[in-house]
Amino acid sequence: MHSHLTQRTPIGRAVGIGAVLSLVVGVILLAFAWPSVTAEPKDLPVGVVGPDASVAQVEERVADEAGGAIALERYDDRDAAVTAIEEREAYGAIVLGAAPTDGPEVLIATAASPAVAQQLRGLAAELQAGIDEQLRAALPAQLRQVLEAAVTAAVAQATGQTGADAPSAPSVPELPSVTVTVTDVVPLAETDPTGTGLAVAMFPLVLGGMLGGIAVSLVVIGAMRRVAAVVAYSVAGGLLLTGILQGWFGALQGDYWLNASAIALALAAIAAPITGLVALMGRAGIGVGAVLFVLVANPISAATVPVQFLAAPWGAIGQWFPPGAAATLLRDLSYFPDAPMAFPWLVLVAWAAGGILLSLVGHFRTAGGAENDTEAAHADEELAAAETHAEAPAGAPVDAPADGESGRPAGRDAAPVG
Repeated sequence: MHSHLTQRTPIGRAVGIGAVLSLVVGVILLAFAWPSVTAEPKDLPVGVVGPDASVAQVEERVADEAGGAIALERYDDRDAAVTAIEEREAYGAIVLGAAPTDGPEVLIATAASPAVAQQLRGLAAELQAGIDEQLRAALPAQLRQVLEAAVTAAVAQATGQTGADAPSAPSVPELPSVTVTVTDVVPLAETDPTGTGLAVAMFPLVLGGMLGGIAVSLVVIGAMRRVAAVVAYSVAGGLLLTGILQGWFGALQGDYWLNASAIALALAAIAAPITGLVALMGRAGIGVGAVLFVLVANPISAATVPVQFLAAPWGAIGQWFPPGAAATLLRDLSYFPDAPMAFPWLVLVAWAAGGILLSLVGHFRTAGGAENDTEAAHADEELAAAETHAEAPAGAPVDAPADGESGRPAGRDAAPVG
């Protein structure tokens, strides 16, 4: 019976590992908290419709009070503004009446962003306050006219002036009632009135794609078999997650099969690159994929806030990654069927195809390399065992390799042929 010596980690190394891990936690905190802490609306596209003089006044008022948060764009009429909102070219619009007594209308789209819709409601309240102030400012002049007319009538009556030339008693002026109305052009569904379900669904979707890619990389041997596993996982996951999010939670709207296709493609766009990186780099590819999708792509995905809330150009860059493209695509499929969706579809397809391509490259590199299939599949385990044997103290027993295992260290965790 052999006794194995336990080699303790030096205290300096232990302290160093703890310090490095604390830095890792700090990086993770920054990655997740930075978008929320620094989120600030900037140049939100909002339409404006009305006479030139009225539009100029509104533009001046918004420029003074919005602080650059809103960028007004003129449209010909209300229908054009509604179309722009439905196609996600604008978050809302201000429709001004032709006459001064016509109440303005503020169009919002809560489904596009509850935060922006709330901001536009606040703008409507500010417009109402401005109109009321103008009416109050005009009231003293009207009362002065009434008082002058009353004095004239009283003088005429005192002097005995009668007939058609006698001034009539003035009437009390009626103040016009001008009310700003708010119309929600694209409201959220009753099953998800705050939009929380759609927003919080994105991070589990990212984790699901990443965990699927990691599990396939660790369990399935063979680059081509990993591709098949990722496809099967994505299709089944798309059907299941859509059934939960749409059929159970009511967070998704629209066509079930389109939503399922989008979720399946999003899962594949995250899982396939991870398996592809593993085919090329070994298990280090898992770490690269986790950093890429969780710490880089997810924080700038604009899944919970509009793209314009993130510091430029990170919001736009985030739309080129699977989390951002998936968030935009699912929101459009649920609430904005008239919006152009080619870009998010193409982004997801490109990432999924790129991951499969990496797996193919790793597959053929292994097939044409010097190592056989079994060695390639278990390269990391053999390398770790070799390093352990090399670090063992002198005189310590060295375990022999088990039957069927190779005693040589190999290079990478590539997949066997087929």
